[in-house]
Amino acid sequence: MSDFTTARPFPHERVEHWDAATEVAIVGFGAAGACAAIEAAEAGAAVTLFEAGSGNGGASALSGGEIYLGGGGGTDAQRAAGYDDTTEALQTYLTMAGGPDADAAKIALYARESLAHYQWLKDQGVPYKGSFLPGKIIEPAEDDTLIWSGSEAAWPFSAAAAPAPRGHTIQFMGWGGGRKLIDILEGRVRALGVDVRCDARVLSLIADASGRVTGLIVRIDGTPQFVRARKGVILATGGFCMNQDMLRRYAPQTLRLSEPIGENDNGSGILMGMGVGGDAIHMDEFFTTCPWIMPESLVKGIFVNERGQRFINEDCYHGRVSRTMLDQPGDRVFLLVDNAIFARPLDLARIEIAAVGDSWEEVERELGLPEDTLAATVRTFNRYAAEGHDPVFRKAPEWLKVLDEGPFAALELNIRTSFFSFFTLGGLNTLPSGEVLDRAGRPVPGLYAAGRATSGLPRWGHGYSSGLSLADCTFFGRMAGRSAAGIDLS
Repeated sequence: MSDFTTARPFPHERVEHWDAATEVAIVGFGAAGACAAIEAAEAGAAVTLFEAGSGNGGASALSGGEIYLGGGGGTDAQRAAGYDDTTEALQTYLTMAGGPDADAAKIALYARESLAHYQWLKDQGVPYKGSFLPGKIIEPAEDDTLIWSGSEAAWPFSAAAAPAPRGHTIQFMGWGGGRKLIDILEGRVRALGVDVRCDARVLSLIADASGRVTGLIVRIDGTPQFVRARKGVILATGGFCMNQDMLRRYAPQTLRLSEPIGENDNGSGILMGMGVGGDAIHMDEFFTTCPWIMPESLVKGIFVNERGQRFINEDCYHGRVSRTMLDQPGDRVFLLVDNAIFARPLDLARIEIAAVGDSWEEVERELGLPEDTLAATVRTFNRYAAEGHDPVFRKAPEWLKVLDEGPFAALELNIRTSFFSFFTLGGLNTLPSGEVLDRAGRPVPGLYAAGRATSGLPRWGHGYSSGLSLADCTFFGRMAGRSAAGIDLS
């Protein structure tokens, strides 16, 4: 058993006998693995899907079931809401949201095929009501479809691409539609005859002397089994937010956060891919959020750091705002509000009232800040808000309000004690086809990956939008399944 490790492949030449054989072996039964299995099976390949848990799930099942879609003139839900979303606008936004190293090839393909992907999801049985909820919504409380799920209407994104809401949520009453989404996809997987093996933990990849991945070792019923994968292996194992060692090594800022979003996101697939020469990129990137936008009126307040300085336009997507909080000095940021907009945040957020005063100078003193720091920040903001603009951070006029109706308060968000959920965004470098690349940019033969085991569409925490992860894993899971099924490696 000591020979089996995610850190390096087991030598093909040392396999004495194969316990099972398939054409495409998929590791992980979340949305990425399910979509890969559907496409590979529809392409005619024999597919076996291995899942370490006792059933489908992964981080996808913990989500709201929201997928980022648009372009091509708009989905039916976008058009009904009056938005003629263009492919160019979608591509521009995704490029900006992807950060300094946005994957141009993946973005172009997804923008071009987004409407077709929407139809594919419907063809699998995923239902959409088609209704639109305006305003700032974390996810629909009922069974509505379309919401603003990113920073599309906020600067600098709105200056470069025509804004449109693109978060499409599965028809489901309440929060947590991801479970229904995965169950629907599982139904399609099983209907296509995919061999699903649960309680099956992959211990190691198998590779031959040339570096080609030829199979994997799976522990089933406590016994390691050697599985031949004649066409390829697809890693759909999620990120590494549940692996403290990997977080410490690659994304140490996340160690300040206490609410990882994942089940078995232990980085095993990333480690296996690296073990056969795969290149892991952007491993320091992650998404985080504290759901401060509920109630919505708080967006009209302003955030300051422990020096009393404002640092972002508060009308951005809550994840962008939250991620920028971690860049500030210290562990605390303060949301400044006046009596007109004050409302208590969700109890879930664990946001406390840090100071109250009849003037901003009094709030400043109660927070222990140097004289005329926070107060000066508010004076500057109020001066321009009264004129209807924000030349410092360009907050949209609809969210501007002069903070002059006392009493005044500072709400404290503490990085270490408030609710900051997170998941990782770094992973294996892949082509749009799902082929895993080595450090020289060459495909690792026989190995594919999709979802959070890769660095895909969402690869920059400051630009993440809700629905990008499910967009990435469902669409590029499909691409990996097609590619693996179409190449015979035997």
